[in-house]
Amino acid sequence: MNLDFFQSFNINVDLALEAREIIQGKSGQEIPGVRVDREKYDFATVTIVNVEEKSAESVMGKPVGTYITIESPVIKDNDPEAHHQIGEILAAQLMKLFNLPEGASILVVGLGNWNATPDALGPKVVSMTMVTRHIFNYAPKELRPGMRKVSALAPGVLGLTGIETAEVIRGVVEKTGPNLVIAIDSLGARNVSRIGTTIQIANTGVNPGSGVGNQRKALNMETLGVPVVAIGVPTVVNAAVIAKDTVDLFMEQLRNNQTVYNVVSTLNPNVSSQVIEKILEPFGGQLMVTPKEIDDLIQRASKIIAGGITKALHPNLHPDEYEYYLH
Repeated sequence: MNLDFFQSFNINVDLALEAREIIQGKSGQEIPGVRVDREKYDFATVTIVNVEEKSAESVMGKPVGTYITIESPVIKDNDPEAHHQIGEILAAQLMKLFNLPEGASILVVGLGNWNATPDALGPKVVSMTMVTRHIFNYAPKELRPGMRKVSALAPGVLGLTGIETAEVIRGVVEKTGPNLVIAIDSLGARNVSRIGTTIQIANTGVNPGSGVGNQRKALNMETLGVPVVAIGVPTVVNAAVIAKDTVDLFMEQLRNNQTVYNVVSTLNPNVSSQVIEKILEPFGGQLMVTPKEIDDLIQRASKIIAGGITKALHPNLHPDEYEYYLH
């Protein structure tokens, strides 16, 4: 599936890993200005895509920066031990992206609509994140050595609040003056196998067009004045992508019957896109698909991310102490 298809259906590719795969196509050649590293763990594979040059930025459609993808099918399973290990991996990768002093202040922002499950990852993570800023202000005796000031916010979406999310966040940043913003968002995937099994971390913040809502305004160093680390999990796939994959696989299977394949291959190469466009016309080509177990996937991914964030921001705190501060 080439880049033209995604552009014709106005499909944003949220994962840098997938953007790279699409652009590489069948050639397999690395994109100039992009460097990729991989790390293997018991329960996960970590791929680090570094967009290093402006020329690569325009090709990838991703700002210059580092994009870390943690792929682990066990995220969607009921496996607490594996989830703990993935949380540790997430924490270690997060700490590579920021160098915070012990007294730093961090704002965790959960983007999305808490009333729409596939878009509720951000608010869910916020509800599980250990916040401490109020303890510094009102109960300093309860603090442990090495703890940082953490505040959290789930600002909702424009349709619920009547206020642009970016405006809410900018106001809170100006008032509280954090050293870092961590923004969590639901993403769209190109591959159904990555729904609920993949976590992306980026030091470039949240950029226009990303996220399930696909209307996100930029949240980055330029707009907020502080570094922004984005964390996302794919929760949906565009129906057009699923339909195109089905057609392509069907055509591949037809190769076993050369006579039929020869006839079908004479069709206009754009016919499949035209058919898909016609079927999805009532939805403007923007029909999104999510699995029926999305509630469980969001719950598990949120717990892993919240644990990873807490571990990264309070590395000297033992996990057994998290619950005390969550209450």
